[in-house]
Amino acid sequence: MSKPLIQSRLSILVAGSLFGLGLAVSGMTNPAKVIGFLDIAGDWDPSLILVMAAGLAVTVPAFHLVLRRSRPLFAHHFFLPERQDLDARLITGAALFGIGWGVAGFCPGPALTALLSLNGSVMLFVAAMVAGMLLHHLLLE
Repeated sequence: MSKPLIQSRLSILVAGSLFGLGLAVSGMTNPAKVIGFLDIAGDWDPSLILVMAAGLAVTVPAFHLVLRRSRPLFAHHFFLPERQDLDARLITGAALFGIGWGVAGFCPGPALTALLSLNGSVMLFVAAMVAGMLLHHLLLE
């Protein structure tokens, strides 16, 4: 394996591990906490606002700094969205994502992180998520 490929994969591993650790520490891998945050009409738990604010506080300035570079450290070019319009696929996908997050208390990142718990509900959620991704790929790609 070439040195750039090893560096690229190592950076992916470090970034993913740091992201997963952040999700676990913040409580995003606890569906009850997430559902409590989404339940604004009931027993609302606003603590995840701090997680979002911290994420934005790091990401917004970092994007400005990173995008000043001619290219990423371990890739030939940046992979940025080219389209800026809203279409039915985007709106449908966002709605399904939101419904799934609200019903299950998980979105993909925290669900993958929570797999380490070996909880049957988490494994079922991830299996259903992967099945949905495969079905989408078979039917729509």
